[in-house]
Amino acid sequence: MENSKVLKGGEFLTRKFDISEIYIPEEFDEEQQMIAQTCQDFLETEVLPNLDRIDAQEDGLMPAILEKAGELGLLGISVPEEYEGFGQDLVTSMIAAERLGAGHSFSVAYSCDTGIGSLPIVYYGNEEQKQKYLPKLATGEWKGCYCLTEPGAGSDANSGTTKAVLSEDGKHYILNGTKMWITNAGFADVQTVFAKIDNDRVLSAFIVDANTPGIVLNPEEKKMGIKGSSTRQIFYNDVKVPVENLLGKRGEGFRIALNILHMGRLKLGGNVVGAAKQTISQSVQYANERKQFCMLISTFGAIKHKLAEQVVRTFTTESAVYRATKYVQNEAERNHANGLDYGLGIMEAYNQFAIEAALLKVFGSEALDFVVDEAVQIFGGMGYSAEMPVDRGYRDSRINRIFEGTNEINRILTIDTIIKRGSKKEIPLWEKAEEVFNSLDTLKEVSVEGMNYFDEKYAYITNIKKVALMLIKSASDTFQRKLVQEQEVLNNMSDIAMQAYVGESTLLRVKKMAEMRGEEKVSLYKDILDVFIFDAMTKVYKLAFDAINSIEDKENYKKMLNAISVLTKVAPLNVKESRRRIANKLIEENKYCF
Repeated sequence: MENSKVLKGGEFLTRKFDISEIYIPEEFDEEQQMIAQTCQDFLETEVLPNLDRIDAQEDGLMPAILEKAGELGLLGISVPEEYEGFGQDLVTSMIAAERLGAGHSFSVAYSCDTGIGSLPIVYYGNEEQKQKYLPKLATGEWKGCYCLTEPGAGSDANSGTTKAVLSEDGKHYILNGTKMWITNAGFADVQTVFAKIDNDRVLSAFIVDANTPGIVLNPEEKKMGIKGSSTRQIFYNDVKVPVENLLGKRGEGFRIALNILHMGRLKLGGNVVGAAKQTISQSVQYANERKQFCMLISTFGAIKHKLAEQVVRTFTTESAVYRATKYVQNEAERNHANGLDYGLGIMEAYNQFAIEAALLKVFGSEALDFVVDEAVQIFGGMGYSAEMPVDRGYRDSRINRIFEGTNEINRILTIDTIIKRGSKKEIPLWEKAEEVFNSLDTLKEVSVEGMNYFDEKYAYITNIKKVALMLIKSASDTFQRKLVQEQEVLNNMSDIAMQAYVGESTLLRVKKMAEMRGEEKVSLYKDILDVFIFDAMTKVYKLAFDAINSIEDKENYKKMLNAISVLTKVAPLNVKESRRRIANKLIEENKYCF
């Protein structure tokens, strides 16, 4: 990918991208492949054989497994080498997140420890803080957690009431308040705690040693899933935090929290891909063993449909995740080259692609929920038994739509941020939306005659973008400042933008694969792309139809209604045969193989 080209978050809606601007998993280098295999081997030897013990929260087991991960360097992947870390780039850290995402409760503990539990210090800590905490966090001697959520402050994090007051001698902040749903709380040594100093309106962040007097933990929460993940409520009663443990500047905590959430959302997109691939392998292996009516159920068309759709949703999510991750990495490298501090450069890069992170968090978590739900269905009655692996996968998946900001919040965030960036002229949103509106009377259906395969597919993706732009302009003109209150319409537009980004990412990946391997070698991947786009056009029509009727733009109603009919037209496709070819390959390999 060209580092010289400066890409902007949300820009995908306003222009066409080409394969020089995308990074795909097929480009992993030898070292990255080795790290991926190390993660896989670790899962198979240390995690998967112990899932029942982990879920029972056997005393000391999770910390011990994390320490073994630390010995392999897996906890320090994103920590610079000067602090005893592995110092790998963002793509490599995503590879680890994806592979270990199949580790159920362990993946939650790992993601917390290596992400929100330690990266605030990596990115915002001063030199003394880094020297004190990072070497022990990187090796696993210490574990980290992140204390933001409060009983009255979930998605609205800045409404938290935890207070920090400077002591009379000026040497400590006295911390009082309550945090809840804190992952790794039961064994974390280092806490990143968010609180308001005195009467500040915004949060500050503090590094708190977990053994400080005045910290009290509630018992472990009993949860629907991720039962092996330590989740506790934490009380701070006159806890003395040294003034030198203020993380970043006073009042910078809310910004730290937001940027860390952008990172967490994108990482979650990778986590769910790993979990989905494992679940698909479980699904096909069971289908290749289970007989009904004297036939393997993998021979049934209804089962093939389920298997193929599991693959489509997973492959497309993966395509979009690595595209966005490389964009963040390139932006971070550009920031560093321009003189920004290491941590600030990375955090600003995540902030730049907050839109993509939000939509991938939503798309990926809902893709995994679909995959695990269909896995239970493929297993049939046995799928409802706690003895089968899909029981754990089904329960563990559900939290992902709540983690890192609910999917509802992230849908709203996606469109709200796109509109704000358009208004600030960071992307040519309004110019492109105006172009679409001015062409409503002359829109024509995609003519596939004489068009090559990839140009045809790109024409469909372009039309999805046009639908999104049309709706954003109409909704903004109609509701103006009240648009933020029209959450149903924002959801419609967000889901359309999602289809555009994921569809384009998949298209570019398959096209790049065709250039690398030859078109004859990517026929199955074309099937995946075909099915996704064919289904996307139907989804986009329904979403746009609902939005148009909700906006009630009477002046442009008929033109927009006609526009979505034209823009969502797609050439006929035998989706049954496309899905069967995908499923047949999966059945032949007896594991996820795409």
